[in-house]
Amino acid sequence: MLSRTQLRALGVDRWGVRNQVASHRWAAVSSTVIATNTGALTREQLIWAGVLHTDGPALVGDLTAAETLGLRNWHRDDVTIVVPRGATVGAPIAGIRFVETRRDLPMMRTTSRGLPLMRLEPAILHFAAYQRSTRTAEGALAAVVQQGLTTPAALLRWVERMAPLRWGGRFRAALREIAGGAHSTAELDVRRMCRQFGLAPPQSQIKRLDAAGRLRYTDCEWRLGDGRTLVLEVDGGFHMEVEHWEDDLARQRAISARNRTVVRCTSRELRDEPAQVARDLHNLGVPHAA
Repeated sequence: MLSRTQLRALGVDRWGVRNQVASHRWAAVSSTVIATNTGALTREQLIWAGVLHTDGPALVGDLTAAETLGLRNWHRDDVTIVVPRGATVGAPIAGIRFVETRRDLPMMRTTSRGLPLMRLEPAILHFAAYQRSTRTAEGALAAVVQQGLTTPAALLRWVERMAPLRWGGRFRAALREIAGGAHSTAELDVRRMCRQFGLAPPQSQIKRLDAAGRLRYTDCEWRLGDGRTLVLEVDGGFHMEVEHWEDDLARQRAISARNRTVVRCTSRELRDEPAQVARDLHNLGVPHAA
């Protein structure tokens, strides 16, 4: 992948480019970017096309940068390229999203890869700050920590460096919860519900061996006064798909025991009906906070 400017510097003028494209040895990806092969672009080629399409500095940003740096299970088909506010981008390229920013791009750039990438922390915070759903935003922050790509402390430092940042106060609170052991958006929601209604906070991500000896992780657990354990599993939207729903039912059976009760709720209930969920948990034995 080369820009026309780079090709001119290498001694290939526009007529040489035109001849290569006309003979189907090269392909014009855009008015400014040339691929020296034909056929469908790879993911990396598409990313480079976005970087080379602009007339100035550009960084691979948001989830595209985070995925390149190792984030799993948050893939988006469109590539995100962050450019300075007012940059000339040119005609749109299918599959590439250009996002303008007033922020200092060199400050946010990592030097560990060949691609001009945002560092992981500003990339995920920049993505999170512009989501409609705070649950999606907080889920992304929890994911990069849970997968061992960064720490709550590092993210908190970048929240301050990027100030003012939309939802910055909420991110600070969420990152303090994540530092305390919350590993997912569901756990953050449960902890908030417990604080709001005065319930004892749960333990999170407890390792359990199921009936077949396989290692499982539970969402939230409480050790009750009578010696029993109450487990709360939180189902998101993907749990409504039949195959996931059946897998979760089998998982619930496998981690249940005589002294361990497993109950479930949905993320929608935690968001819209937290009082009812809190009341049910209290009736099942969850104590009030000390």
